Amino acid sequence: MQAIQNFFLVCSGVNNSILKRTPTEINRYTGIGATIFFTGIFAAVAGGYALYTVFDSYTIATFFGLLWGLMIFNLDRYIVSTMKKQGRFFRDFATAFPRLMLALLIAVVIAKPLELKIFESEIQSEIAVMQQENLIEQEALVKSRFSENITILKSEITSLKQEIEDKALLRDNLANEALMEADGTGGSMQRNLGPIYAAKKQAADNMQAELNALTIKNNALIAQKNEQLGDYENQSATALTELKQLPLNGLAARLEAHSRLMQKSSAILLASIFIIILFIAIETAPIFVKLISRRGPYDFVLDKHEHAFLMNHKLRTTLLANSTNNNISFETETMDYKTQVAIAAEKEISKKALQDHLEAIKDQPLIWKDLLRKGKLFQLD
Repeated sequence: MQAIQNFFLVCSGVNNSILKRTPTEINRYTGIGATIFFTGIFAAVAGGYALYTVFDSYTIATFFGLLWGLMIFNLDRYIVSTMKKQGRFFRDFATAFPRLMLALLIAVVIAKPLELKIFESEIQSEIAVMQQENLIEQEALVKSRFSENITILKSEITSLKQEIEDKALLRDNLANEALMEADGTGGSMQRNLGPIYAAKKQAADNMQAELNALTIKNNALIAQKNEQLGDYENQSATALTELKQLPLNGLAARLEAHSRLMQKSSAILLASIFIIILFIAIETAPIFVKLISRRGPYDFVLDKHEHAFLMNHKLRTTLLANSTNNNISFETETMDYKTQVAIAAEKEISKKALQDHLEAIKDQPLIWKDLLRKGKLFQLD
């Protein structure tokens, strides 16, 4: 039991040396550590399932699921361990707000794959509907690709047949007129085979010849177009036969199916909302525990420890700065003094050399004049 407690304390990110001085805080941080640990477990399960739907491999899903769970665990541990109570709610809330937003994001990311697993059977049924809809859409696309040509060919064939029928009807009318002229039931109303009959009979015969020529011509075109129509219909039928109902088993398809289910069913929508709320509560619980609880002994001791460290750091920094400034001042003043002494010594040397030179030449008037003329009187060498 003690080992489990120590493990959860490690999960909470608490400082053991400070916690030993505040034993009343052990239970609180044990609970916080347990919450962080189980959040990591949930994250590992959710991440593993999500990756299994992508890669369809237990090995990859297990490895990356554990990696994802460890990352979420470490992130939660960091978020909670870096929160420090200052004793003022609004200031503490402002400090915790970015961490809360991150916790909300983590909760949603963890909850979504688990939602997919909880509603797996409903999602599979919806995916089957989506697959059928996709197949229908593909069939419609295939048909639309050939339908225009097929429609045009059928229209042309109908038009060619109609031309033959119209010509045949005209031939029949002319033949009927010739017959009526012959039996006296029409035309001149005289029963004979005279010139009027002969003219009408000739018109009917001419129309029959035109009909025969048109029939031969149009039948050839109809046969050609029927052949093209058959090719298009065969191609369309072949394309429809080759269509396959592609399986929708990826993560995106499951998310789409889940979204459609939430739109169709208010029960699934409410269940999904409550699942997300549950994980938000689990993920943000450690932060809210630290946020709404009073400052405990651990917080005061931690503040004291950090304040002492800060003061010691400031002291060392100040001493180092003063020492550096003193050294700089010493070196500066020393260099100034050495420079002044060197200048004074140089002046004395120059003065002594000049005096010795003047003493040496003062009894030689010609040399004086010569040096003055050449401008070399004060050259010592």
